[in-house]
Order: sequence, then C-alpha cells, then structure tokens
Amino acid sequence: MKTCPNCKSEIEDNWDLCWNCNYSMTENKIIEFKATTKDNREIECLRCKIPLIFSGEYKFHEGAKVGFFGNLLEAFVNREKFDLYVCPKCEKVEFYMPHKV
Repeated sequence: MKTCPNCKSEIEDNWDLCWNCNYSMTENKIIEFKATTKDNREIECLRCKIPLIFSGEYKFHEGAKVGFFGNLLEAFVNREKFDLYVCPKCEKVEFYMPHKV
C-alpha cells in the first residue's frame, strides 16, 4: 500500500489515481472529471481523433413477433437500449450504454 500525498489515504500499489481525492500519481495533480450526459459526452473517433456525433437512442430485442400473440410475447424477450454515435469523417458507428440521469 502507498499513501496519497494530497489526502493521506491508503492506495493500492498498482493504482496511480487516489480513490478519495482523484490525485494522479503520474501527473502530480488532482484530476477533474466532468459529469456527462447524452448531450455533452465528449467521445472522439479512435481513427480520426474528431468528436463523434450523437445519432440517437436505438432499441434492440431478440425474437420476432409471432401472429396474434406477438405483442403479448414481446413482454418475455430480451431488450437492450444503446446510444449510437457516428464519426462524420470516416462514418464509423459506436454503441454506448445509455446514461442514467
């Protein structure tokens, strides 16, 4: 265990960031984390290094609607929601878990 020079909390040896005050051992300063939502996420394209554009929330589910009982059977299928982001330059598409606000 090592000790944070900023708040004196004990930190695991393999960690470089204090869990208590966000002090970075490698940068020797406190790291500020921004709260993010769909509207202010700052995600860059891994290829182009430019900001991705939010394209909407997409819902996926397993299975298909079957006849008359299709809507009733929809209650028992697995559903997932994802936020979709697109790179305006290379058109790469990335899915992210939606933020819980």
